[in-house]
Amino acid sequence: MICFMFPGQPLSHDATLPEDADFTEIALLTRARTGLDLESFAWTGGPGTEQVKLQVYGVAMSLYETRCLRRRGILPDVVAEHSMGIYPALSACGALPEGEALELTFRAGCCMATMGRTQSYALGCMVGLTMEPLLTIAEETGTFLANVNTSRHFLLCGERHRMEQAVAAALQNGAFSARTFPCDAPLHTPLMEQIEGELQEIFSAYSYQEPAVPLISHIDQEYLTAADLPGFMLRELTQPVYWEKTYLALRRAGATSLYEAGIGDSLKKYNRWIESERGR
Repeated sequence: MICFMFPGQPLSHDATLPEDADFTEIALLTRARTGLDLESFAWTGGPGTEQVKLQVYGVAMSLYETRCLRRRGILPDVVAEHSMGIYPALSACGALPEGEALELTFRAGCCMATMGRTQSYALGCMVGLTMEPLLTIAEETGTFLANVNTSRHFLLCGERHRMEQAVAAALQNGAFSARTFPCDAPLHTPLMEQIEGELQEIFSAYSYQEPAVPLISHIDQEYLTAADLPGFMLRELTQPVYWEKTYLALRRAGATSLYEAGIGDSLKKYNRWIESERGR
């Protein structure tokens, strides 16, 4: 069974871009539907933050990588997504056209960015601790669990000053590494409920088709239907991403060939870590 995996937002962009017909089409579509010129990495139309640039760029490159895989004759039997990877996954499974997936990314990203106008947020990447001490740190610092990538790789999210406290506490408690990354909004935490009305209006504005390829939820590992999608799009922003559970569910379902369609190889690395623990 072949699985296409879609990673979340990249941390940076690569100035060296592909040069072929598929990328040209994706770049033109990105510019038309979001106002982001991929070549100059600049907005041509309405305002957007640097984080929204990275979100749109990540989705555009995932759509391009999906085309490349299909051109090689590699077709998915199941589609999995991590965080912002839900947007290109919607296209890969047939729920939305590429252009609408890009537009939805931009609209949702700009909506989320409004939270950063009044508060400074950050993600904290914690490696080495197990879940129990990490949850204690989150509770003590007023931050929230955002990603469970492996049994020892987590993301917390929350207000920047609280996240700095959480990073310091993680290092004091024996984390291999702990560092922060800026973000416009506290993704995958209950704090996103502050703008749930605006987000739900955006997500409900699209006509989702029934997935032609099964699309697995990174929350409860159930397969999503067209009717599920508007609600799931909001729910996944307010609840953590459970990648370890998702990967194990894919393996139980028979997935043997997993292709990461996007920037980098973070999901492949998580998968290798999970497999190493399974083999112990």
